[in-house]
Amino acid sequence: MRYRKRIYHTKEQQALIWDRWQKGDSMHDIARLFDRHHTSVQGILSRVGGIRPKQRKRSSQSLTLYERETISRGIAAELSLRSIARELGRSPSTISREINRNGGYYKYRAAKADEAAWERALRPKLCKLSSNRPLASIVARKLKSQWSPQQIAGWLKRTYPDDESLNVTHETIYKTLFIQTRGALKKELQQYLRTQRIMRRSRHSSLKGKGLGKIPNAISISERPASAEDRAVPGHWEGDLIQGTNQSFIATLVERHTRDVMLAKIDSKDTETVIAALIKQARKLPSELYKSLTWDRGSELTNHQSFTLATDIDVYFCDPQSPWQRGSNENTNRLLRQYFSKKTDLSVHSQAKLSAVARQLNERPRKTLGYETPAERFNACVAAIN
Repeated sequence: MRYRKRIYHTKEQQALIWDRWQKGDSMHDIARLFDRHHTSVQGILSRVGGIRPKQRKRSSQSLTLYERETISRGIAAELSLRSIARELGRSPSTISREINRNGGYYKYRAAKADEAAWERALRPKLCKLSSNRPLASIVARKLKSQWSPQQIAGWLKRTYPDDESLNVTHETIYKTLFIQTRGALKKELQQYLRTQRIMRRSRHSSLKGKGLGKIPNAISISERPASAEDRAVPGHWEGDLIQGTNQSFIATLVERHTRDVMLAKIDSKDTETVIAALIKQARKLPSELYKSLTWDRGSELTNHQSFTLATDIDVYFCDPQSPWQRGSNENTNRLLRQYFSKKTDLSVHSQAKLSAVARQLNERPRKTLGYETPAERFNACVAAIN
């Protein structure tokens, strides 16, 4: 077997790799640019958890390579330190320290001194979670409760607004999880993240679109009331199915104003079964809190008119290849994969289990709600109509 020579990526090539990774390209697509297998770029990305390192910059007060070469030429010309300092516009003590820390007057070399200066500058700031164990304990506990880093950061800011020691950004939490050299959070905590990935992925990598079937007498989302579009009032829901193995499904519903979640157990994807489950869920709520339902163009809602007839709830359908038009539901379905993997049989879960998961999601703080929980916001709506 003939093996290709190992490739060593230049700084320019590594910059290209990071650019493409941040745009959402896969490792296979990026490696194809260099006619290599994905493992040729995997090391570069995984070493820092898929998080692009900040570009190193030299302090404006530091000596440059040109200045160090001027010092070296001055030494060769046997100039005094004051003369060299005067030429560079620097303090004589600065020149003296530079020479003494890099071999002395007769051994000073500009290139070696500049390289040593970069090495000495590699003194990374201690991670906040490493130096603050109480904060790290809170973060670990919330991660085990399956809160996202953003939810944790928002909740901390809301709960401890005047205590900077108990505030941390979600980016710091992600970096501490994915860059294990920080050592503040155990690697095992990655399993509690929604995606369970070992590397940070670009948000653009998960964009998807799919063409779906035709629905008879479908009402377009463009005809949905303006009050539903701007989330001004409660009662407008988005729905979909998530799928597991053995043709198993769960119906998911999200209220647009409060982000409240309902889950329904269904035995099959046929339209009669799904419609019956949706009618049952709809009858649990007062009519003021269930005014419309927006769905994609899946065949499970072919019989949508019977749902409207039984509940007096209008159903609107997204445009083909436009899942983003049900953004709240799409986001919730991604959250649910933390509980219901695509590789598992969803039929084994009881309705009680689904309701418990929905309750846990509804009790998580949401950034879009100012870190209130959907349950708090939904209960306020219920109280307002009573």
